[in-house]
Amino acid sequence: MSGKILSSSPDTLTTSLALSSLHERQVILEKENQWLLKQIKRKRTELNNYVEQMRSVATEIYHKCTPSLKELAAIDREIHTLFSEILSKRKLGKQSKKNIQQLYLNLQFSGIISPNNSNTEEIGLEEIFTEEYENIGENQDFFTSSSDVNNDDAQEKQYQELESANKSQRGSKIRQIFLRLAEIFHPDKVKEDETQMRRHTEIMKEINKAYQEGDLARLLEIEKQYQQLETIANRSSDDLTRRCNNLEQENEFLKNQYEDLKQELRTVKNTPEGVVVADYRKAVKKGINPVSQMLEEVESEITIIASIRDFVKDFSKNKMTIKDFLQGPEVMHQISRGMIEEMIEEMFIEFVV
Repeated sequence: MSGKILSSSPDTLTTSLALSSLHERQVILEKENQWLLKQIKRKRTELNNYVEQMRSVATEIYHKCTPSLKELAAIDREIHTLFSEILSKRKLGKQSKKNIQQLYLNLQFSGIISPNNSNTEEIGLEEIFTEEYENIGENQDFFTSSSDVNNDDAQEKQYQELESANKSQRGSKIRQIFLRLAEIFHPDKVKEDETQMRRHTEIMKEINKAYQEGDLARLLEIEKQYQQLETIANRSSDDLTRRCNNLEQENEFLKNQYEDLKQELRTVKNTPEGVVVADYRKAVKKGINPVSQMLEEVESEITIIASIRDFVKDFSKNKMTIKDFLQGPEVMHQISRGMIEEMIEEMFIEFVV
């Protein structure tokens, strides 16, 4: 009994293996492409939600806390006015004036009242601290040398140039895909079918929106949906190679877009408003109403600042001696004691740990 043995030629086998390898490469790149598209969509949603919550929290704080904050600011301005009048109009000895200036500065540096940078020369700030810092040399480690500054500037410039080049390449890629999709979906390409024309019009709106926003991921997603509707069979080796090369390039751009979104989210979270939202979320998880808590803290601060205002006002009306005034308001001593106790507690905790 004879049988016919089927055999493949070396060329056919090589071609088959090459196509199989290309198919495997394409599958891997397609999976990476889909993963990147999903991550970009998720990260964009996270960024949008965070920004929206920043607006929401800021609005809530503004409406509930603004009256109290305005009252606090008014009392703060009143204290500055009182000190200005005392130092400019009251007859004081040189040492007494210097001591009062020091008390005024202590209130500012401790954060009890706002800094008054406009009159640092008038109140002798330089004179007060000259003796304390006269031995500090110009070559201490905490001074930044000009070479360090120049190196930082050069690195920043190099980074900006690289970033600009990446954005330029991505912009070129976005424009290529936009033109390719516009060629396919522009309503003018449809002659008679009204349903198809409406569909193309809607898709074209999405394409234009993604192009204007520089959203490469969305453009690729639209293109992917279109390609899935096509029947693509028996691709040649050249077709598969081109497709793999395109996917590699697209994935590289998508990675950059994903990294940009992550960096943008990190930047947003590190802004003062972003930090407020982070604290807000932590407080809510613990069952605390952070805005109400903030309002209570502002009201407590108003009480403290108002007592200091009354203390300074009593001195301006000659209701106390300079000696009593220079001892400072009782609230300052309470704050100082609280800060020392807190510092000791932290040191104790670190020692125990």
